[in-house]
Amino acid sequence: MQSLEDELETARQLAIDDLADAIESIGFECTRCGACCRGLGEEEHTATVFPDEVRELGGNEGGEGDGGEYDWRDVARPMPYGLSETEDGTLEGETFEWAVQTDDCGDCVFYEEDDDGTGACVAHDDRPLICRTYPFSVVLADEASEGSSDGTLAGTSQPMGEAVDSVALPTHGDTGDAGDTGDEGGVVRAHECEGLGREISREDAEDLARSLKERAVRELEEAIAVRDNYTPVAPDAGDVVVHDSEGQKRLDGTPLEE
Repeated sequence: MQSLEDELETARQLAIDDLADAIESIGFECTRCGACCRGLGEEEHTATVFPDEVRELGGNEGGEGDGGEYDWRDVARPMPYGLSETEDGTLEGETFEWAVQTDDCGDCVFYEEDDDGTGACVAHDDRPLICRTYPFSVVLADEASEGSSDGTLAGTSQPMGEAVDSVALPTHGDTGDAGDTGDEGGVVRAHECEGLGREISREDAEDLARSLKERAVRELEEAIAVRDNYTPVAPDAGDVVVHDSEGQKRLDGTPLEE
């Protein structure tokens, strides 16, 4: 199994043209249905967000504009994995990521619908990389045909929605075929979305490819920083500690040691 540093180097070697070819082959056009911004059944919308992305999104919270005052908790919430619920319904424990905050319906707080039901993101220009790249994810070369020791696949994190299509990336001097997940060049996966299969321009495919590569690199950089900065803590009853690339934080985004 590759180290995180090896996986990061693999991500940095991803070719934009190869990623764009795969995206173009699958096809995609956003229909503004809003499905990727809403909760899935009883499950809340879950979109991972990096600390710097929380601050960028904060400029859209309350209409303050970039650099305006905002409450971290209005923008981000701790990823629920690893947390437990107390008798009074609050969460406690440790987790390792932030997710974009949700509203009372379980939808992204930055999602709005027009009168005709067309979805819109009010923070579109500052949306996180996972939102910029949906419905696509990438599996890295050495993990394309088998899972890691904990049952997950290296590459970008799994977005909401099952994978419904895939295109193998070519190895050096190879071309790869759609759906052939055994190709050692890696795999681009497409997840549930009504916009799949629609024609996409080469320019848009390349823009998506650049964001997909950036996301793969950023997620691994974050994982390495979380690992290197990790200090075990024992949260008090009813407290939540989030370990991110900047250290240990409280629910309001402030460092634990403050």
